[in-house]
Amino acid sequence: MRTTCSPPIAPSEITPRDRYYDRRRFMQTAAGAATAALLPRWVGAGEKLPGVRKSGYVLPDALTSLEDVTHYNNFYEFGTDKESPSRTAGSLKTRPWTVAVEGDVQKPKVFDIDELLKVAPLEERIYRLRCVEGWSMVVPWVGFPLAELIKRVEPTGNAKFVEFITLHDPIQMPGQRSSVLDWPYREALRLDEAMHPLTLLVFGLYGEVLPNQNGAPVRVVVPWKYGFKSAKSIVRIRFVEQQPVSTWTQAVPSEYGFYANVNPEVDHPRWSQAKERRLGEFFKRPTLMFNGYAEQVAHLYAGMDLKTFF
Repeated sequence: MRTTCSPPIAPSEITPRDRYYDRRRFMQTAAGAATAALLPRWVGAGEKLPGVRKSGYVLPDALTSLEDVTHYNNFYEFGTDKESPSRTAGSLKTRPWTVAVEGDVQKPKVFDIDELLKVAPLEERIYRLRCVEGWSMVVPWVGFPLAELIKRVEPTGNAKFVEFITLHDPIQMPGQRSSVLDWPYREALRLDEAMHPLTLLVFGLYGEVLPNQNGAPVRVVVPWKYGFKSAKSIVRIRFVEQQPVSTWTQAVPSEYGFYANVNPEVDHPRWSQAKERRLGEFFKRPTLMFNGYAEQVAHLYAGMDLKTFF
């Protein structure tokens, strides 16, 4: 970043854009190949998820490349910059893995990950994902509606919110050795948001097992909300009566509200949310209300002041 104290840079010293990205991609590929040789077999092996059916949830948008989807990630458990997770997430062991579903439910249960995979048929859904920093992607996620799991455990009348708690293990997740956030990572939805047909419990992308850096072995995707609402590497799902305090809301309440709905009319305090840059594209595009899913979800917030409940 150039400051007022920086000496001027001669044009001849500036690396051309194309050469910079070619060099950067080469270095990432070489580092990835070296790391891959040290990882357990299932990490980054590109294993196909069996029995995945295509769904009617498609978009006219071009898919974001698998390279970008798996090498540009927000996952602070593995580092705060976008490239760190793809380099460091190989330390995460996704077997054995269990997810405890508990709280205000009639049938609490601890699911082994392979048992959880069989709760409902897997399907591929193409969703937009919009990050609060202003970038977005289009991903073919593989999973099933979270509502299928919720119906199985039978929430009681007291259940108003669903909280997601992610793995806390600083040995496997080196980013948790820092105090940048209060670990473990927690997120939550209202029960009606969690039950909405768009809310997906995800186990893969591009037809393959979810890579570690994308939230393996199980995450949630809520396509009309900013990406930080989509908790990764989930180990507990709790049904509660009171609205939980989610991690980013606790860390910076003035910047990250509980709802986190994509709303181009509500700016982040430090930047505009009116436009976004799709990974793989140079020019920005207008941000769509509810990330383009207004027709499906706007009724959930009827009568609410979305600038207050941001």
